[in-house]
Amino acid sequence: MTNVLKKPKPPRGASSHGLVLPLGTLKALQKRGIYCAPGVSLEHQHLARRYVLRGVESGGAVSDMGRACAFVAENGSPLPWLQCIHSIAVNGRHAILLAERMVRIEMLRSERTWELAITLHTLSRASDRERPQIVSKPLFRGRDGVLSVDLWKEENRGLRGKLAPIFYSRAGEALPFPPLFEEAIRKITAAACCVGCKHTHVGVPPVVIDHVTNKGQLA
Repeated sequence: MTNVLKKPKPPRGASSHGLVLPLGTLKALQKRGIYCAPGVSLEHQHLARRYVLRGVESGGAVSDMGRACAFVAENGSPLPWLQCIHSIAVNGRHAILLAERMVRIEMLRSERTWELAITLHTLSRASDRERPQIVSKPLFRGRDGVLSVDLWKEENRGLRGKLAPIFYSRAGEALPFPPLFEEAIRKITAAACCVGCKHTHVGVPPVVIDHVTNKGQLA
């Protein structure tokens, strides 16, 4: 009898589920009340008869720790949210976003040490009767980044959105960010330093068309 070797399943790493964090780190985030939802899910729009990806901008910070996740388009431009989430709790979900293709930017801060993962998420091609699969591709991974400015302190509030950590290769060379996402990286850095965060840093309001004037207005 011939043994059939099954192909091993790919590891469930940062490309599909976000940063892979140790249990101790997850417990520390939970203890501090920081909730981040980096997962990307597949949703079906019945009226439009199409599949889309769903992501949640979320996260926030306390003084010694922060974690944030946001989504942008492939060209780095911000995505309009489907709905903005207003909650009594802080450092949680801020907005829901839908798109057929999206780039996730996820940041973790432990005092002055940073982790960054950027991944592209698209849908595999499928026939009308088949459910597509989520295809994830890593674009950048930065480990043990450094930023000397304490952006979570109130006196440095004005620098948020202008700075980002520096990440190095194992040989000590600075790793350049993908140019299209530099602005979004600075914004997600600010989000990981936003103590008691209750708002989006990257997602933008959708434009709603007024059918009377036929002009666009921000929601």
